[in-house]
Amino acid sequence: MDGEARMKDFSRMTPEGTRDYLYEECQIRHEMERKATALFLSRGFREVKTPGLEYFDVFDPSFSGIGQDVMFKMSGRSGRILVMRPDSTLPVARLAATRLKNEEKPLRLFYTQPVYRSHPGLSGQSSEDVQSGVEMLGAGGFRADLEILVLAAEVLGACAPGFRLEIGDAGFFRELTRTLPVSGEVLEKIRGAVEFKNYGALDECLKGLGGSENVRALRALPGFCGGEEMFREAEPYCGGKLRKSLGSLHRLYRSLSGLGLGDRLTADLGLVERNDYYTGVIFSVYLEGCGDAVLRGGRYDGLPGHFGESMPAVGFAMDLDAVGKAALKRRGDPGLKAVDVLVHGQDGYELSALRHAEKLIREGLRCETSVFRTEEEAAAYAEKRGIRRLDVVGPDVRTVPTGRNAI
Repeated sequence: MDGEARMKDFSRMTPEGTRDYLYEECQIRHEMERKATALFLSRGFREVKTPGLEYFDVFDPSFSGIGQDVMFKMSGRSGRILVMRPDSTLPVARLAATRLKNEEKPLRLFYTQPVYRSHPGLSGQSSEDVQSGVEMLGAGGFRADLEILVLAAEVLGACAPGFRLEIGDAGFFRELTRTLPVSGEVLEKIRGAVEFKNYGALDECLKGLGGSENVRALRALPGFCGGEEMFREAEPYCGGKLRKSLGSLHRLYRSLSGLGLGDRLTADLGLVERNDYYTGVIFSVYLEGCGDAVLRGGRYDGLPGHFGESMPAVGFAMDLDAVGKAALKRRGDPGLKAVDVLVHGQDGYELSALRHAEKLIREGLRCETSVFRTEEEAAAYAEKRGIRRLDVVGPDVRTVPTGRNAI
């Protein structure tokens, strides 16, 4: 009985990392989704949706970089392990490499769907986020990278202006650490030290690894962040593959600056992503007041091959809830607008009231129909709700001003 009582205590709560969304929050999410969808459609992208439940194999940590500890796992009827979708790029890559493998390339796909990730208790991070994103599969090279980066800037500009865009290349960290004689655990510590520009922790991780060119470049990597001057400073540390990657990143930087993004653009060679499937350009977008990036993306050429169809690919995902929250804060959260008209039907005229409301809606007005028995009750409700017009339907239609309009 005690156990049952304890279970009932949770009936009034949401699981840790989740919450209910009310009124303005739902409205702003729909608004952000409409803006993103309109922009994606106008650029030739087509919508897809993937299952909320996928086989664990789709997100195998050996190539996804998504740890098992962040996945919500369960067993299906067949005994196979299922997970609640922790990422949208991987299932879209699966879809492209299977059902869409014979379609003309490039594939331009977009989605709006939730992802689920478990975070440590009291971390303050959400376990359920709705993402809107795009994936371009079957297109490699500069033009595809530039298009996706420009699209990311356009969608943030439409939804929440005032963003800051950081671009980097996943190849730098991967190439510099490829031959380091360290364990996976130490490698993750190095990644974290570079990501958060913690020079003390980075020196500690690299202690005892000698003074090779790669170790020397790793020590300097967090500082390679800025504008045009950064490319000049980084060049002496880049040889072979890294010199080519630096040149490609520089070309993207100059192109984005030429589009007027220079004052909101930063190149950062220390930008690293924990999703190990990224292979080239990576980028993050930040908004004032949001501690974490609200949009992340990059190139992941090796990923579709894990699902049986090798092809280059690049894309991004935007956190709709974070962007919506920033948009509400920017506009001062005006609240929901009251409906224009409350339609009240007198006894015996309820059907006529519904038809009158339909007529007003066709004319572009927002209407509620009264569920109250008397006109006085309907008028009191309209005043409390801020509805400025009451239409009373009986043998004829009578308009009664309410609230301020009644004066």
